[in-house]
Amino acid sequence: MTQNKPKLLIIEDDPGLQKQLRWSFDAYDVVVAGDRESALAQIRRHEPAVVTMDLGLPPDPDGSTEGLATLEQILALAPDTRVIVLTGNQERANAVKAIAMGAYDFHQKPCEPEVLNLVIQRAFFLHNLQMENRRMQSNQADSPMAGVISRDAGMLKVCRNIEKVAPTSASVMVLGESGTGKEVLARALHALSPRAKERFVAINCAAIPENLLESELFGYEKGAFTGAAKQTKGKVELANGGTFFLDEVGDLPMALQAKLLRFLQERVIERIGGHEEIPVDVRIVCATHQKLKELCSTGRFREDLYYRLSEIVVTIPPLRARQGDAALLAHHFKNKFCAQESRPTLHFAPDAIAAIEAYAWPGNVREMENCVKRAVIMADGPTIVADDLGLPDSDMPVEEPLNLRQVRDEAEHGAIVRALARVDGNIVKASEMLGVSRPTLYDLMSRHGIKSSA
Repeated sequence: MTQNKPKLLIIEDDPGLQKQLRWSFDAYDVVVAGDRESALAQIRRHEPAVVTMDLGLPPDPDGSTEGLATLEQILALAPDTRVIVLTGNQERANAVKAIAMGAYDFHQKPCEPEVLNLVIQRAFFLHNLQMENRRMQSNQADSPMAGVISRDAGMLKVCRNIEKVAPTSASVMVLGESGTGKEVLARALHALSPRAKERFVAINCAAIPENLLESELFGYEKGAFTGAAKQTKGKVELANGGTFFLDEVGDLPMALQAKLLRFLQERVIERIGGHEEIPVDVRIVCATHQKLKELCSTGRFREDLYYRLSEIVVTIPPLRARQGDAALLAHHFKNKFCAQESRPTLHFAPDAIAAIEAYAWPGNVREMENCVKRAVIMADGPTIVADDLGLPDSDMPVEEPLNLRQVRDEAEHGAIVRALARVDGNIVKASEMLGVSRPTLYDLMSRHGIKSSA
């Protein structure tokens, strides 16, 4: 009978209260512990989602030191466990300290079973929701778009465009500021294409000296120049059958622009020092943060090459223009680096979220990733505060409203997106923050086309 009931651990040293709580919560499979050692043993054995605990545990039943130490060890052992602290009227300061350490909630003694039961139900619900979100993210981990985390309408449109273009043979130009994720989308384009089983080969035109770039692209024959000890295939040839990604194509020298144009027209290459024309079947995807049309007008980029490369143009919006995505990405990277650095789950303080949302992120997603990683490493307690981020104050201008209907719709959409981002997609917390019921929030999300998960 108890196999289908969720596990609830009650940490209480009073046998009478143990019995009362066990009887009050017969909807759960209740296990009890009377001290720190037995509590940790039950955590390891049963892995309960929710725990209620009295801070006054032996050998310090009249204080809180043992209870707080037990709480710290429980959260280190099982960071996702929801711990509800039971505290007397005179122990509010200790309850607040427990919350700061990572406890889910506190409830005053003497316990009111009906109220405490509601708190426990909500704790189980949120734990299950978090686990479901993780399962969904795990299932999506192998998706070509798994690296794109966004709820912004503009960014979601970019993803849909990538999905439309991927099955075709068109050359694609990906435009966007540095750090916006151009290579992530290029790899997604390859993974969604009929060429997915073949190689994806990338080269950064700005990272290779001009005198070496031609040999990197097209390869060379043995003896073509000093040091050419053997025949070597270029990156274009290595990508035969697959996708060749030219990053920062705006930095390609003029001489190589002519050779690349010839390859795009003839679909053959010649290695340096060779005379044989080698046919190559490859799809070209390019990316740059520069404005190529301006480079064309100043003679620094061939106009005919530009039109060859940009059969389809995909422009990635900067992070500052993606509504709600700053907080959403911050939560994503925080969870990622907590796992990577073997840290218990951390939480953002309200001032940290406010700083993240106010900052302009000139380095875009790459800057965000580095910033959150540093904060995860440097945070002293279970909470990341604004100082841990090290961000300057923002002075971004606020746009003026246009008309009442547009203002209302934009404000409603923006409030929902920001609320979901702040609480990492938790519908219950978002509805509480917005002051609406869950069904109402679902209706509003449907009307504005907002998905419930990233």
